[in-house]
Amino acid sequence: MLSTHTLFEWLVGLHIATGTVGLVVVWIPIAGRKGGALHRRAGTVFVQSMIATGFTAIGISITTLSDPTGTHPHLAGHAIFADPQTITNIFGWMMLYLATLTVNLAWQGWLSMRNGLDHARNRVWHNLLSQVLLTVVSTNCFVRGVLAAEPMMMGISMVGFATVATNLWFIYKPSPLPTDRIKEHIKCLVGAGISVYTAFFAFGAVRLIPELALQPGLWAIPLIVGLTLIIYHQRAVTRPARQKWRVA
Repeated sequence: MLSTHTLFEWLVGLHIATGTVGLVVVWIPIAGRKGGALHRRAGTVFVQSMIATGFTAIGISITTLSDPTGTHPHLAGHAIFADPQTITNIFGWMMLYLATLTVNLAWQGWLSMRNGLDHARNRVWHNLLSQVLLTVVSTNCFVRGVLAAEPMMMGISMVGFATVATNLWFIYKPSPLPTDRIKEHIKCLVGAGISVYTAFFAFGAVRLIPELALQPGLWAIPLIVGLTLIIYHQRAVTRPARQKWRVA
């Protein structure tokens, strides 16, 4: 029978492989020419890699929850993770939340452009279910952060609540403008990029320097860079539309 640790290691290998693709490919649509064939192909690869990365992370979190010390034996000698409950909270519950967030953002970002003018299709059951699931895991992450007195878990769960709120605002907007769809697309896919870079910096650091895993500064770097990119590109989309309106 396949052991939990072996399954965990296989999932980590797949997670690293798909996540690496996303880490690299995300910069093609961000930095390249918008709307062209390369942009669309790279964007599709990025979405696919993010969904695969998210689902493997869900598997990693589930195996961690079932056997926290068995899946993370390298943390046994570090005081910060001496209590197995800390491993469960950070690499189980918080990773489950981040994985769900990544899948949610990638899917919503893809649908927002794929459905085009047929806005009602953004309200398909699986996209609405995604919002419910993200709310559940965000709440769980926050509550467990409160119980463990872990500010990192409480703080990062706020991103999930904000994501659901903005997603639903777009989904139920009666007649979104073309710029609304593009801005939602940017928000979600750059947001997915923030998520995967956060995991790379934070969870990846555990392999080398476990004490860095809970350092707020390490988690803040992808968030600050990502938010800057979102604001910049959304303003770039809005600016031509405003200029056209003024001319008209």
